[in-house]
Amino acid sequence: MKIEGKQRLWDEYQKDIADDHYYFARSCIRQNFFPGSEIAFLKILRDYLHKDVYDDSHQTTCTGIAYHSALIPFETTRAVVARQFSLMNQAGYKNFVPSCVTSFGVYSEVIETWKNFPDALDQSRQQLREATSREFSFPENIAHTSDIIYKYRQEIAAQAKYKLTDKNTGEPLKVVEHIGCHYAKMFPQKGIGGAEFPYVLTGMIESWGGKIIDYPERRHCCGFGFRNYIIKENRGYCLSNSKIKFDSMEPYKPDFIVANCPGCTYFLDRWQYVIAEMTGKTYGNDGYGIPVLTYEEMAGLVLGMDPWDLGMQLHQVSVEPLLDKMRIEYDPSKKHSGYLNEDIGKPGKPENLRI
Repeated sequence: MKIEGKQRLWDEYQKDIADDHYYFARSCIRQNFFPGSEIAFLKILRDYLHKDVYDDSHQTTCTGIAYHSALIPFETTRAVVARQFSLMNQAGYKNFVPSCVTSFGVYSEVIETWKNFPDALDQSRQQLREATSREFSFPENIAHTSDIIYKYRQEIAAQAKYKLTDKNTGEPLKVVEHIGCHYAKMFPQKGIGGAEFPYVLTGMIESWGGKIIDYPERRHCCGFGFRNYIIKENRGYCLSNSKIKFDSMEPYKPDFIVANCPGCTYFLDRWQYVIAEMTGKTYGNDGYGIPVLTYEEMAGLVLGMDPWDLGMQLHQVSVEPLLDKMRIEYDPSKKHSGYLNEDIGKPGKPENLRI
């Protein structure tokens, strides 16, 4: 096939991403799992890319976890989403940017429902009006935060202090990317590359000097599953899914994993500790495990941000081996210091996983 033909086909897998003036919708679980990542996203957009992004303190959860756990009805979720859009309208913005891929999926599902079922839209407008006296209009553009970082990956590369390379060998770092199921599997046309060829993280990695590892279980779910994890007795199913991925990627010796979903990042990080404690098995080199990063942390490291300001001390798998491989400057003594340099305490040492 000619290059022009391939390009036309690839163009069908792209999406429209607004250039500026973003209304930022935070994630309820990301703020708890990786609070430095959302701060890093705002810093990158404002200080490095000079974009206008509005962080609204009045927004609430999108209800995603409760909705996908069958704890609340879809009608409630639609009413909550209507209020979020009303807040965006009130702030004077038209480009909606959710931080969580589950939220991204929820907003996409609600919008598609309203477009195809006018009665559902009328119901949501009435519920919002009766509950809050508010009205709302649709966003002109909706993109996930990883879409924004992807869109400006070359601008970030131009300001890079570090590359995704092993400074000891000069070789590209070997990176496993993991795409959250709710990013493109629910609505393939909403994600860059669709469900078949998701490119949102691969594009960042390649632009910043890294090499993608293609392994058999690359598109396998992390195992979070909401209703699987929320019931304690089902958590072994979640763990087994992650183990399948770790066992599949292990022969390729990845330097780190990066994901665009808060749940995926959290579980791929924490389950390595659980597996080590249960079985004695560790992945990665010298018993340290494979570091798991958010895409904002990856971008922040490339730009030269302090890893502790990025919140990387909250990871279960230690990031220092990766930092040393990239020869990133950091102060080990500040790993467990708080925002005001207070001592926040050190976690207990695992039996098998090295930290």
